[in-house]
Amino acid sequence: MQEEIARRQALAGWSHPLTIVAVTKGFGPDAVRAAQAAGLADIGENRVQEALAKIEALAEAPLTWHLIGHLQRNKAKFIPGRFAVVHSVDSASLATELERRAGEEAGRSGDASTIRVLVQVNVAGEEQKSGCTPAQAPEIARAVTAQPHLKLEGLMTIAPFTDDWSVQRNTFRALRLLRDELQKEGLWVPALSMGMSADYGMAVEEGATILRLGTALFGPRMT
Repeated sequence: MQEEIARRQALAGWSHPLTIVAVTKGFGPDAVRAAQAAGLADIGENRVQEALAKIEALAEAPLTWHLIGHLQRNKAKFIPGRFAVVHSVDSASLATELERRAGEEAGRSGDASTIRVLVQVNVAGEEQKSGCTPAQAPEIARAVTAQPHLKLEGLMTIAPFTDDWSVQRNTFRALRLLRDELQKEGLWVPALSMGMSADYGMAVEEGATILRLGTALFGPRMT
């Protein structure tokens, strides 16, 4: 896989570092340990409740936990102190709630670390998927930057599940172009979290800096 990623980057003329987030949704702590043994220290979870037991079981392991699934405001209280990165902030109100919870955690523990945040953009406008519209992204990005316990890191999207590769490519390209426009406006958003097991090659070619891979690493999920 690393060879394929390198080939795709070279094909498109990219040379930036690329992070693989091992998505362990539907798998237990042993899958996390296997990822760590393979040199993958970034672990992604879709569901907060499922992740909590794994995070506790592996509390001593030097892992970076990413929440990549939709975050409901009432689950924001579980994020500080557990997840280092949230890929799915899609509204200013969610950013505000996450900041409130992070501030409370900092007051209790004295930990001044910030939560790294990506704004989730529903580039393709699919009704069944979370994420803000591209037009809403600048406002939400600025809302994140205004929070002292949050650090804006980039953008995230999920491409449509389709065999039409041009649709996937256009989705990823649109996110990169949106990132470029935001940076022209003075917002530092270097990270592009895009590409999963079925479409990661296209995402790499379009400039992804973070891949979210589950099936490609662990095989089909049981749940």
